[in-house]
Amino acid sequence: MNEAPVKEFAIAGQSVAPGEFREININIARLPSRTLIETPIYVYRAPEHGSTLALTAGMHGDEINGMEIVRRLIDAGHNRVQRGTTVCMPIINVYGFLNYSRDVPDGKDVNRSFPGSKGGSLASRVAWHVTHDILPFIDYGIDFHTGGAMRTNYPQVRCMMQEASNVELANAFHAPFTIDSPFRPHSLRQTAAKKGKNIIVYEGGESLRMDAQAIEEGINGTLRLMKHLGMIDWAPPVKQETRMVWNTTWVRAHTAGLFHSHIQSGDLVHKGQLVGTITDPFGEYKEQIKSPNTGYVIGLNNNPVVNAGDALMHLGMDEFCRLDGGEE
Repeated sequence: MNEAPVKEFAIAGQSVAPGEFREININIARLPSRTLIETPIYVYRAPEHGSTLALTAGMHGDEINGMEIVRRLIDAGHNRVQRGTTVCMPIINVYGFLNYSRDVPDGKDVNRSFPGSKGGSLASRVAWHVTHDILPFIDYGIDFHTGGAMRTNYPQVRCMMQEASNVELANAFHAPFTIDSPFRPHSLRQTAAKKGKNIIVYEGGESLRMDAQAIEEGINGTLRLMKHLGMIDWAPPVKQETRMVWNTTWVRAHTAGLFHSHIQSGDLVHKGQLVGTITDPFGEYKEQIKSPNTGYVIGLNNNPVVNAGDALMHLGMDEFCRLDGGEE
């Protein structure tokens, strides 16, 4: 018996037929100059039925690595899957991108503004369009992010590891680290979960700086997830074991000065190990920074000028780390 033909579906109010690729532009608002700002969505619907996967980046306008991952996937034609549908948004926050900024011009964070409001703040309006024009039509998603200003994140997936479906997606992606991460209030991931949609977050590199490793890991992980979902038949093989991180802690500066790191992002450090020093600019003072725990450096501050309380590095602990020194 022949299968019934795959029907059209509509996304952001526009229909996409089987075998069709469409660029759909969402009209968010205008700049003060009256220039219209539109957010492009690239949709490909394969002739064969399958999962619908959203690839979103640029929620924070200065997080370039995620944009580059989605751009390269589109450029290489990887979004034109054999089965199912891809919904690609390389830049959600066009305003932040234009201003080299994490936030929109009103200073609000789009990823703390979900589910949004059609008549609310600018960040809330951007969130509202994603909530209503994208989320109802997808099954799964990867939201690409990077570390903040002058802080790099080693390639990692963040998900709710208490949810079996999230763990399944993270295992398929197979980043170097998978981190148990609760939902942030009013985030895309939390809003999607309330609608029964599974979205994992990929973090890699730092803002406003291309990171070749982070980009490669993001592309390869996406292809592995696509293969797991049955959307494609081939994906890059896994090169290293995924570390399952259940606890994290920040190492912070006790005093202000110049931070000299003695380790690199991704390194395993042991409890009591010298990981850096803080000096003054005049050669009169030096403080040794020792790791309070055994853990992997999943995030590292690249800014040498620090104040008391600033985060120097982010440590992640798996089962091995618990056995080898544990937490204080």
